[in-house]
Amino acid sequence: MIVHERADIARARRIVVKVGSSSISGENAHRIPAIVEGLAAAYGRGVELVLVSSGAIATGMPFLDLDDRPTDLATQQAAAAVGQNILVYRYQEALRPFRIVAGQVLLTAGDLENPTHRSNARRAMERLLGLRLFPIVNENDTVATHEIRFGDNDRLAALVAQLIVADALVLLSDIDCLYTRPPTEPGATPIDRVGYGDDLQGFEFGSVVVNSVGTGGAATKVSAARLAASAGIGVLVTSADLVDEALRGEPIGTWFAPNPAADRSPLTGPVRTSARG
Repeated sequence: MIVHERADIARARRIVVKVGSSSISGENAHRIPAIVEGLAAAYGRGVELVLVSSGAIATGMPFLDLDDRPTDLATQQAAAAVGQNILVYRYQEALRPFRIVAGQVLLTAGDLENPTHRSNARRAMERLLGLRLFPIVNENDTVATHEIRFGDNDRLAALVAQLIVADALVLLSDIDCLYTRPPTEPGATPIDRVGYGDDLQGFEFGSVVVNSVGTGGAATKVSAARLAASAGIGVLVTSADLVDEALRGEPIGTWFAPNPAADRSPLTGPVRTSARG
């Protein structure tokens, strides 16, 4: 189904949810159970959910005695190798009271650029969903390189939503919605709805680097939302604290209306996985 308006999310059969590093790592690791509770409520209503979760590098940093996100590739890979294991463990522990079992799916940009790998990834996630398991997707930072990356997990979430033909995409962040300019600046006003094809050139969205652990921001969310919307997938951008309300279709966040004429078929042709170029 095409979810034309945010209220329709309550009737969606399949939803991709993305959560960023800053929402679930470091001092905010304690938020995972609350986020999972909102996801579990939707799961209990029969919704097929895929979680795209950032946070592997940020989660691994304390175990490598790092205060800031590493800049060299080898240390990023080491932090991801440690952090991915711990991150999925934390999710599974939070899911355990709901008797939900997670399945880890790690992707590189090459997996979605290669037709065979892309088909295998789609088949694996379809099978996980068919078994009522809970796929948790992240970029495979342990083997990814600077030259071939998704750029950010907002874009990865948009591509995963296309890959499995999701009905909606929910991008969770640290703010309740998008604003016409950074919300700390005078004159910033909330953006309630973005119609398909609306001109956003007059708005000022934030920088790509938002803190010492994350690589997302308002600009990457807008780019990812428009990518998914062009494929006929409605997108809601809101706070991680409002995940339950988001999945119930309540009037929160910023809604990106989908292309009503989109061909809602799985990704087939060449895929530009990176935001660059």
